[in-house]
Amino acid sequence: MTLLEMSREYRESAEIIHARIVELRDLERAQTDDEAARRLRQRIVDLMPMWREMRELAALTGRYYERSYHKNERYTI
Repeated sequence: MTLLEMSREYRESAEIIHARIVELRDLERAQTDDEAARRLRQRIVDLMPMWREMRELAALTGRYYERSYHKNERYTI
């Protein structure tokens, strides 16, 4: 698998995670039970770092060999 293929996979994963976050937010807004709304909010909070990481990795793997690309320090050794 090439880095560009990995980038597409990361981007697709990010889109799936984001769609789930949007769905959970809609469910949270429609929720009348405070405890259920809190649990939905917590699931959203848990998904946010995963979504951010997928987007960052998609950018990193997609542009890894570009000289002008400033790589994210989080993923460099």
